[in-house]
Amino acid sequence: MVHLDERSAVRRLFDRLGFGPRPGELDAAASRGFAATVDTLLSPAGSDAGAGATPLPRLPAEPARPGKDPAARKQLLASEATLLTWWLDRLAAADQPLRERLTWFWHGHFATSEQKVRSPRLMLRQNETFRALGLAGFGALAHALVVDPAMLIWLDGGQNKAGSPNENLAREFMELFALGIGHYTETDVREAARALTGWTVNRASGTARLVPRRQDHGVKTVLGATGDLDATSYVDAVLARPDSPRFVVSRLWFRLVSAAPPPPDVVDRLAAAYGPERDVTAVLRAITKEPAFTDSATTLVKQPVEWLTGLLRALGLRASALPAAQLIAGLRAMGQVPFLPPNVGGWPSGTAWLTTGAALARLRVAELVAQHADLSGLGDPAAVAARLGITFGPRTTAAFGPVAHDPRQLLAVAACAPEYVVST
Repeated sequence: MVHLDERSAVRRLFDRLGFGPRPGELDAAASRGFAATVDTLLSPAGSDAGAGATPLPRLPAEPARPGKDPAARKQLLASEATLLTWWLDRLAAADQPLRERLTWFWHGHFATSEQKVRSPRLMLRQNETFRALGLAGFGALAHALVVDPAMLIWLDGGQNKAGSPNENLAREFMELFALGIGHYTETDVREAARALTGWTVNRASGTARLVPRRQDHGVKTVLGATGDLDATSYVDAVLARPDSPRFVVSRLWFRLVSAAPPPPDVVDRLAAAYGPERDVTAVLRAITKEPAFTDSATTLVKQPVEWLTGLLRALGLRASALPAAQLIAGLRAMGQVPFLPPNVGGWPSGTAWLTTGAALARLRVAELVAQHADLSGLGDPAAVAARLGITFGPRTTAAFGPVAHDPRQLLAVAACAPEYVVST
């Protein structure tokens, strides 16, 4: 195992607990050191001025059933674009990036898609739940998400009633959100579906409520817990299983450290940090103390949104400064549009983002960004490398030859170099 030098280790902190450094941040943090940077990222002082400068969007009231009404559909598409651009702006603007990083993580973990929800206001509400609870105890987050209005629509929870239980939410909560495959039975799924009956969504008010006459009040047994279980006691039963902490910390590792599964002893230490309070921030601190975190061989391919956000932060640019239609089309071509995960399992990872098609799409988005960026001081590869906070290898430097004197093309090509696309 070869450990990164101090500066490279600090750079990794910015990538894994944020979306990359802004101009000057890496130098300042490297001078303070790795441990101090961990403290700053995990326990930031003061308010987040960048977040304050990107307040929640004001979304108009939504039509009950957009259907084929052209005007209603146009309004819905406009609200979806507003929501998407706002979040990309917030990701790039945040002075305390960890909260947004975890909001992004939970969005992929509790993957919910606007394609079915069809309500930007409900998607924004869920996004705010991730932001408010994502760094605290996983228990509070899990309890909130199992009755979240967007989640109930996404996994058919609003159709789940006594005598006709729908198993989607019960199954996916155990399999993908809190426990993992192989740690429950089909009987657990059926009984859990009964426990989750009765919830409905009011789209007009953007709320979910429990309707007693739709609720199954019979005795159920889920994962060994027996009684008149409801949503609260169901979540408690799932989180009480010893496999749940190991599953949650492994998912954090998978998205923030490496696609390679953590060894059992690492999982043990992270689960101990998670503890009975299910403390997510404590797990993140424990992750930074693992030798693998600063191992030079531990790499992570950036997801398209992570890559774009890092580029915007490095250039001091907002997504709203780019043509919305072109930006959204570019994200779609790269295979990742916020609020539109492909399925309940979320987005892929690793080499899935390194295909030829993905590379071409990334270059087009990089060119779009470069067209709107302030290129002052970015006239040569060394200056671009310094702005991006990375070091280019000989092969990449040689590839700059044809574009070395064209700042916009140089920046676009540099942003697509392996040294930037892969977080090392």
